[in-house]
Amino acid sequence: MIPIRTETSVRHTPVANLALLVANVLVFLLLDYLPSASGREIKNTYFVLDGFAPRLYQFITYQFAHGDAWHLAGNMLFLWVFGNSVNAKMGDIAYLLFYLAGGACAGLVFNYYSPHSLLGASGAIAAVTTAYLVLFPRSRVTVLVIFFFITFIEVPALLIIGVKIILWDNVVAPSLGISSESVAYSAHLAGYVFGFVAAMTMLFIRAIPRDQYDMLALVKRWNQRRSYQSMMSDPQARAQAQLGRVGKAAPVDPKARAEWNRQVDERTELRSRIGEQLARGEVEGAVRLYEDLIAKHPEQCLPAEQQIVIGRYYYSQNRQAQAAATFERYLASYAIGSEANEVRLLLGILLGRDLQQYERAEKLLSEALAKSTNPSRRALAEEWLTEVRTRRPGGPQTAPPA
Repeated sequence: MIPIRTETSVRHTPVANLALLVANVLVFLLLDYLPSASGREIKNTYFVLDGFAPRLYQFITYQFAHGDAWHLAGNMLFLWVFGNSVNAKMGDIAYLLFYLAGGACAGLVFNYYSPHSLLGASGAIAAVTTAYLVLFPRSRVTVLVIFFFITFIEVPALLIIGVKIILWDNVVAPSLGISSESVAYSAHLAGYVFGFVAAMTMLFIRAIPRDQYDMLALVKRWNQRRSYQSMMSDPQARAQAQLGRVGKAAPVDPKARAEWNRQVDERTELRSRIGEQLARGEVEGAVRLYEDLIAKHPEQCLPAEQQIVIGRYYYSQNRQAQAAATFERYLASYAIGSEANEVRLLLGILLGRDLQQYERAEKLLSEALAKSTNPSRRALAEEWLTEVRTRRPGGPQTAPPA
């Protein structure tokens, strides 16, 4: 599985990363393809980290030398795929310092555990790879799969970098003896750790611009979810979160809890049966069940459409008091619903014309007039608002006919 590109866009030209790519290629060509032995001599003296007596500058120069063309090609591919986005995010100077520091850290750790010589950009590129994971953890990476077939697939960055590149290639495979003995795995792992810690630190101190998709943001949201789940383990807190400050947790006492559960089941059953009756067009049967529900659980209100159907049935049967109560329940629960202003207008007319509740009617009709955008509805609201004000005791009286 060979990564060939990422889905992260680069808004600024990654000058530092391009310069590093060119530098690595030029150093390889100059040292490995000089016509004399001077190239190998310069390489072994100045561009290889001496495992027995390392010199300070070698912790930087070793990062620009490679064993062969395949070694160079593999490193440059990874640097191109992951480095451009990291460079664009960090900026040129910060990225260059980060890259060199990652390679130096990898060289130090390798030299501490092994007396062998070291060369190659792998440690620095390992740091860049985990920095990419920290900055773009939710991105996807296109990889070239070569098995019994050749294809391209998109893989989450966390999977390809965390599981495949770090865990499998540098931990599991070496332990199973199916890897090359010439690969400096300790340098790779040191680079990965350095890149992860350094990038997280830079995010934390805001040396790198933050966004809602970086690793620190994901960790923060994970911690918030964990805290929320911990809080919701308290029944009282869960009830108040779901029902507001008046919410109450289910009783702890077995008998009280059994009664509470029975009421919940009863409400659920009645509401379900009402919905089934309305779905079959059996409104009269649904109304009887609704009356049973309200008698036993006065705080209940049906879903918006069902509540309106029940109210209109009462209205059609000249049961104005029941219709008014049903519409009042609707407005208490769905004050900003799509049908709220229509219900507000109808309830205002019903209260003013049939139930003589003029103050309440005037308030509802005024609200309906203010919120209506339909000319005919506005005209109707104005007409009944005038009528209600005329009928209201103490309101303006119509002059007697001449």
